[in-house]
Amino acid sequence: MAKIRVGISGWRYKEWRGVFYPRGLRQSEELAFAAKQFGSIEINGSFYSLQRPAAFEKWRAETPPGFCFAVKGGRYITHMKKLRDVRPALANFLASGPLALEDKLGPILWQFPENMPSDLERFEAFFRLLPRDTEAASALAREHAPWMVGRVFVHVRSSRRRKLRHAVEIRNAALATPQFVALLRRHGIALVIADSAGHFPYFEDITGDFVYVRLHGDEKLYASGYTTAAIARWAERIAAWNAGAEPADARRIAGPPAARASGRDVYVYFDNDMHGHAPVDALALQRALEDRGAPVEHSSQIGSPLPSSHSRHARATTGRSTTPGGRSAQALRTTRRAAAPGSRTAAGARTTVRAAAGSGSTPTPARSTPAKSRASRARRPSRRSRTRSPSARKLD
Repeated sequence: MAKIRVGISGWRYKEWRGVFYPRGLRQSEELAFAAKQFGSIEINGSFYSLQRPAAFEKWRAETPPGFCFAVKGGRYITHMKKLRDVRPALANFLASGPLALEDKLGPILWQFPENMPSDLERFEAFFRLLPRDTEAASALAREHAPWMVGRVFVHVRSSRRRKLRHAVEIRNAALATPQFVALLRRHGIALVIADSAGHFPYFEDITGDFVYVRLHGDEKLYASGYTTAAIARWAERIAAWNAGAEPADARRIAGPPAARASGRDVYVYFDNDMHGHAPVDALALQRALEDRGAPVEHSSQIGSPLPSSHSRHARATTGRSTTPGGRSAQALRTTRRAAAPGSRTAAGARTTVRAAAGSGSTPTPARSTPAKSRASRARRPSRRSRTRSPSARKLD
């Protein structure tokens, strides 16, 4: 049966502490806590630099059975090389540890910048390179650069070959063509349905056997939450995709809808991390989907049950839902409005540093980048280490 997984992009954010994460929870326990609320989390630190196998193995060990991670492909491939001669870089990325997630490895996300050339031949060559199962990924990973020896994971422990899924997020409207949609369908790669408050192209073409949704903010990119009405609208659309259909008002590039399927897995990740929006909105969407009877996969079903005080479905005496951090959803939404950009509250005055390694730690150096570029970056603060204001540009 096709399943729906709702989750968050990254998990280590200071602003979430005392809101989503209970006060006193250790930082080292945040992934385990978040994984008990959701069925999947997107690792975005892998976009900024190559991680290490030990990190992936640790994340796998800290999450319950049945959980899965989406892994964001490296920006060295998508933003720097822009898909030119990327076989060595792709081998390095695959060798850096994603295979250590084993059965918890979900879709791999490839996000492209606004200035990505609309060169279909370049995309075609890249799509042909992408491994479609763990054995193919292992074979390509063995082509990693010599300097990576001692920090690679290239073997597959399970004797069962597992399918790999890939999704593509575009931010250049020039790629929104029927030809690009046809190319994605030919390779079975999902076009990411990305809600970005109107900043980037938004289309809902179904191009693979699964659907990948990224919610970057309803009205303000990364900085605004989703209203109850917006959550209900997304729940309706996600339920339709999961059932193998499409919304009646689907916005498509290529005209006619994709062939109806018996069902589709749907992965949904909230990336509106500022002011604690993402986890609260993800919990609200899970609840809205469950109220519709949709098959939502989350860890309270597939792993150990949550303590009652941390239950996603816990109710205050008024009947209002509460977050795992213990605050009512209504109170939290009120706080978030007060903390919106431009306000003078402490929460509003704080800025957020994007999560690295899928968390909030400082990213490790990207060894796959040429030495000259590494030296240049060493002389200035990295984009990821700078404090980000609500209006600042970010890549996620």
